[in-house]
Amino acid sequence: MIRLPQRAVPALVALSFALGLSASAPGGMSLCALSSAQAKEKADAKHPAKGKADKGEEKSKKSDGKGGKSTPVGRFGEWDVFTTAGKSKTCYTLARPKERAPASLKRDDAYVFISNRPAENVTNEVSVIMGFAMKDGSEPSADIGGTAFQLVAKGSNAWLKNPAEEGKFVEALKRGSKLVVKASSTKGHASTDTYSLAGISDALARIRKECQ
Repeated sequence: MIRLPQRAVPALVALSFALGLSASAPGGMSLCALSSAQAKEKADAKHPAKGKADKGEEKSKKSDGKGGKSTPVGRFGEWDVFTTAGKSKTCYTLARPKERAPASLKRDDAYVFISNRPAENVTNEVSVIMGFAMKDGSEPSADIGGTAFQLVAKGSNAWLKNPAEEGKFVEALKRGSKLVVKASSTKGHASTDTYSLAGISDALARIRKECQ
């Protein structure tokens, strides 16, 4: 049985509420999962009008289940920034992939998510939502300009296999132009998601400012 990184679980709980996702997993642990109806709603919100909050931002205003409230702060290039108030303030940025291959493969929306929680001494926590179930314990990969990072999967979620590399990963994001995440589903279908890194440096600077 794979042991999930303890830092990553609260972050995904916050993200699930921010995106309006349902959250349920074995043993009472909350993880992100999209229902078909929610997936359709998120698909409709992929391309909001410039300068207007998208549905993900609207949903981010709901309670995070711990007495807090996730609020959109701004958009920097392809990266949205949110804060979540409450006992443990969370500041995070997320992005959706610009390209998904193969285009014919059906799956839910995907996200890369980086968060800071100063009350828990958590900085640059990296989480990925793939949008489909992966084999537990499998090792998806992330590549930034030729620098490879191994991930570890649980359900549709993935984290850096070595949490000590989170700082290195974030620095690579700031220097790079794109992030490529590859994974295979439980059915053996290979998927490649490509994220633009436009705006990531400004987004990371903003979450640091918000969670000083």
